[in-house]
Amino acid sequence: MITPEHANFPRAGFFRRLGAMIYDALLAVAVFIVAGALGFGFFFGLYSIGLVSLNGHEHISDSLNNTPLYQGFYQLWLAICVGGFYALFWSKGGQTLGMRAWRLKVQHPNGQNIGFITACARVVWSALGLGNLMILLNSDKLALQDKMTQSEVVVLSKEANQMRNWYGA
Repeated sequence: MITPEHANFPRAGFFRRLGAMIYDALLAVAVFIVAGALGFGFFFGLYSIGLVSLNGHEHISDSLNNTPLYQGFYQLWLAICVGGFYALFWSKGGQTLGMRAWRLKVQHPNGQNIGFITACARVVWSALGLGNLMILLNSDKLALQDKMTQSEVVVLSKEANQMRNWYGA
C-alpha cells in the first residue's frame, strides 16, 4: 500500500533507531524463548516416536546441543523465528512494537510498505543491528540495510503514528 503522506517524513537518526532496537530486543528475546521451547518440544516428540536418538548422550538437551546436525537445525529454527518476527512486522505495517513506541516506520522512499522478501533481506543486511552504524558515517541517515533494500526508516508525527493500525492503514 502506498501512503504518499509518509513519503515526506524525515529519516530517523541513529539514537532514535537504537531506542527502538533496545525495546525490540526484549520482544526478540521473548520470541527466542517461545521458539526454543517449541523447538525443544518438537525434538522431544521426534525422540519419543524414535525418529532421532540421543547419540550417546544421557539427556535430550545434551543431544540437541552437542550433536552438530541437531544443533544446526535448532539454531536455524531459532534464527528463522526471530528474523521472521521482524520481517512479518515490517512487511505488514512497517513497524515493530519498539518502532511504534519511537514513532518509526520502515518503508520505500515513496511511502509504500516493503514486502516480505524485502523485509527478510533487511533482516540479513542489518547484521544484528550493526548495519545501523553506517548512519554515523554518512549524512543521508541511511543504514546498510536501507541502502541494500532501497528502503528507509522515517520518524512519523504523533498524529500519523496514532492513526496507523498494525496492518499499515
